[in-house]
Amino acid sequence: MSPIIEVEDVWHIYPPNITALKGVTLRIELGESIALIGQNGGGKTTLAKHFNGLLKPTRGKVLVKGVDTKTRDTGDLALTVGYVFQNPIHQIFSSTVYDEIAFGPKNIGMTGKELEERVMKTIEEVGLSGYEKTHPYDLDYGKMKLLTIASIMAMNPDVYCLDEPTTGQDHVGRRTVAALVKRLNAKGATVITITHDMRFVANVAQRIILMADGTILADGPTRAIFQNKQTLQSAQIKPPQITQLAEGLSEYSIPKDILTTNEMALAIRSKLQGNRL
Repeated sequence: MSPIIEVEDVWHIYPPNITALKGVTLRIELGESIALIGQNGGGKTTLAKHFNGLLKPTRGKVLVKGVDTKTRDTGDLALTVGYVFQNPIHQIFSSTVYDEIAFGPKNIGMTGKELEERVMKTIEEVGLSGYEKTHPYDLDYGKMKLLTIASIMAMNPDVYCLDEPTTGQDHVGRRTVAALVKRLNAKGATVITITHDMRFVANVAQRIILMADGTILADGPTRAIFQNKQTLQSAQIKPPQITQLAEGLSEYSIPKDILTTNEMALAIRSKLQGNRL
């Protein structure tokens, strides 16, 4: 089966002469959960904006469902690839939470009971019940971020691109976003998260694409990439603290590739039970 997104030797040059992408090639399959990581200026957001036509390649090509993005406008591509901006103010424009979420479905012809059910279900999923009539700018920053995700969820695209979704979130908000990503992924959607939050990456992503200076430094399973210390250091990225702790405890037979606190708890419990035998 063809990939949902295919990037072929893509270069992108911003005027007057700033090269943001340098020959990037990759394939993204339907149903993947991917983290795009790397330091600021590495090309992550520039690359992601090519997935739904917000940016077009200077050279090379991007295919979405086999169709060259240069031949389609962003409105059409957004039905397949939904993009959630890092700053919610760049995305929100309606006067109520309900209207913000309803805008996309209305735009593709959804009306009446079907529209209302879609909007209310989405509001419930992101934890914004009770805020239907609230002006989006009266929400706190974390809830505004959830609203921008909800407005894309209501369109039910095949691919979600989430730019720094945990920024400004408290612990509850981070857990809500993580649960949303996992739920969308479990339903078969591809979720691509641009983030500096390595704990979040460890929790939700199955694959990491590590970028620096407009190129892909590494691309592979999350557990494997977080063990590649030399490559991570070259991009000034540190693994999650729990993974660093696991490496420090490896001399006590704790696996080095632990990603979450739950995995650590299981490893320690197993070690203690083994010592009692």
